[in-house]
Amino acid sequence: MTSPRTHAGTRALLATGAGLALTAALTLTGGGTAGADARAAGPTTVTPAGHHFTAKLTGKATFKAGPVTVTCTVSGSEPSADDANNKIPEAPGNHNDAGPVGSALTAPTYSSCTSSQAGVKAAITTSGAWTVSLQHGTPITATLGLPVGGFVVQTSGLASCTVTAAPTAAADIVATFTNGSPSTLTVANAAVPIKVVGGFGCPTNATSSVFNATYEVTDATDPSSAITVTG
Repeated sequence: MTSPRTHAGTRALLATGAGLALTAALTLTGGGTAGADARAAGPTTVTPAGHHFTAKLTGKATFKAGPVTVTCTVSGSEPSADDANNKIPEAPGNHNDAGPVGSALTAPTYSSCTSSQAGVKAAITTSGAWTVSLQHGTPITATLGLPVGGFVVQTSGLASCTVTAAPTAAADIVATFTNGSPSTLTVANAAVPIKVVGGFGCPTNATSSVFNATYEVTDATDPSSAITVTG
């Protein structure tokens, strides 16, 4: 973890799939819309105000589309050098009387990915303006905003496929945030729209992918502190 400047970010807080999300070949977890929680949303406070945070995958992230599952063992999201992402809003912006606290999020990266298909390699690229919002409740809800085409799985070898998540419209990846030391963001069987292009061995009929992953969310500004969501 670097200094607050190196770990710069915007005014928000993580929710992971981050992220951040996401398993590699055709399995992306996404799902519902943030509006579902907004209907009866109560107050939310994210602390420490103004601090930057990082999200690091613990265990494995898996993405499944049709019969194909991609598994990644390395993933994370870090503050940006321009101080635009992965930052809890300064007070009073870190509190919302009737809804979530949100911010920009550095697109998560994925590496060390494998495919469930023999002879097939997988790689994931991410791009665009991702976001994250946290809503206090039971449980605490974290919503990752995935931009159009912001998550792409490319396979090679015996099957050359391109899997694009949120191919025509932005999508939400709904997760659960748990306070702790470190706090965690868990994506469980989230679904997101996908488009699959390719030839033999590619699940071109698949229109959604399922994603599972758990991220540890830590304070990059003060490692002795914890990112916490309260009412």
